[in-house]
Amino acid sequence: MCSGAKSTNHGTSNRENLLKLKDLGYSPYLTNISMTRYELEPPKSRKRPRKRYAPCEIQFLPAVDDLVEPAHYENFTQFSLNYILKEEVPGNGFFEPLFGGHQSLQDREETYHAKDQTLHCGFVRGTNDYPSTGFDLDANDRRYMATCHVAVSSCIFGSSDYLRRPTKSRIGSYAKKNVCFVMFMDELTLATLSSEGHMPDENGFVGLWRIVVVKNLPYKDMRRAGKVPKFLSHRLFPSAMYSIWLDSKLRLHADPMLIIEYFLWRKKAEYAISMHYDRSCVWEEVLQNKRLNKYNHAAIDEQFHFYQSDGLVKFNASQLPVLPSYVPEGSFIVRAHTPMSNLFSCLWFNEVNRFTSRDQLSFAYTYLKFTRMNPGKPIHLNMFKDCERRAIAKLFHHRTNETTDPLPANLRLGKTSVQG
Repeated sequence: MCSGAKSTNHGTSNRENLLKLKDLGYSPYLTNISMTRYELEPPKSRKRPRKRYAPCEIQFLPAVDDLVEPAHYENFTQFSLNYILKEEVPGNGFFEPLFGGHQSLQDREETYHAKDQTLHCGFVRGTNDYPSTGFDLDANDRRYMATCHVAVSSCIFGSSDYLRRPTKSRIGSYAKKNVCFVMFMDELTLATLSSEGHMPDENGFVGLWRIVVVKNLPYKDMRRAGKVPKFLSHRLFPSAMYSIWLDSKLRLHADPMLIIEYFLWRKKAEYAISMHYDRSCVWEEVLQNKRLNKYNHAAIDEQFHFYQSDGLVKFNASQLPVLPSYVPEGSFIVRAHTPMSNLFSCLWFNEVNRFTSRDQLSFAYTYLKFTRMNPGKPIHLNMFKDCERRAIAKLFHHRTNETTDPLPANLRLGKTSVQG
C-alpha cells in the first residue's frame, strides 16, 4: 500500500457504487454468518510483548548474465482481456463519470470467469463533454512507460512519505539499463521532496527513480488512490512482461531480475505476494483494523458481511487450505503480466474500489472466489514467507501516521445499505 494523507471522505465510487445484496439473494443477516458480537467488536486492548521479525536467507542466483525466461510460461491459462474505456450517459440523463466505472452486480459476477471478456479495470472515462476521472499523466511519461518491459514501481501521495532510493550496490548493470524504476507522486509530494533536496534532473530522475507526477487523483482517500499503481501495473505499463510493486515504506535491496527469477520462474508462478507476518485469518484482520481504527467500523462490517454471505470462511490450517495464509503483507508484489495475473489484479482492484481501501480484507475473498469459479484454470500464485520479503526490501516507518477515515456521509448506520 502506498500510504496516504488524512482524507475527508471516501470518494463517490466507494459507497454510491456498492452492490445490492438482495439482487443475487445475498443477505447480511444470514444465520450462518459465524461472527458473534464479541468477535465483531474488538476487545479492550491488552499489552502484549512485541514480537521481533527478521529476514531469512534467500538463495538468489549469483548473477543475471545467463537468465532466460523458462519455457513453461507459455503453458499458463490463455485468454483475451480488454478494458472498458468509456461509459455513455444513461437514458435518464443523470451521470457522474467515475474512475472505476459503474459496474453492476451481474457485471461483477461475470468478470470472475477466466475467459475472453471486456471488463472494468480503472481508467474509465465519461463522454467527451465530461472532465477526466483522474490519474492524469504527462504524454512524455506515458511514452516512457510504454517502452518498459520490466517495471519496478511505487508511489507517494499527499506528501505522506520520504523518497527511498533502491540500494544501488545491489542492483546489477543489466537492471540499471533495462528495468524501469517509476515513482508515482502528486504535485504536493514533488514540491515537498524537491524542498528536501530530491529535485528531479533534466530527464525526470532522482537516482534510479523516474519521477512521474500524477495530476487529478481519482480518489480523495489517498490510500485508495495508491491502489491504482499498486494493482494496475499492467494498465500503466502496457508493454511490460513483469512488474514489481513495493510500498513507499520499503527500500529495494535486491536486483529486480533476481527477484523475478526466484519468486516467479523458479516457483513456476505468475503472481507472488508474501504472507502477513502475524495474521492468517481475515477475521483477525477485521479485528485488528478496528483496534487500530484503520477504517470506519461500519464500512468494514458491511464489506465483511457481504463476503461471508458469498462464501468466505475462516482460515483453518488443519484442513489444508488453498493458501498458506488468507492475509497477505501486500507491500511487495511480483507479477508476470499473464491473463490470469492481470484479471486477478483487476478483480482485486474492483473490490477495493467498491468497498474499503484495506486490501488485506479483500485478498482472500477475491482469490477464493476466482479459483472457485474457474475449476481447471488455476492462477499460479506463490505466497511466500514474510522473512523473504524482509530480505529483499528494508522496512522504514511512514512519514505520517495512518489515521482512521471519517464516516462516509451516505452510510446509514444500523442497516447495511449496499447500493448498485
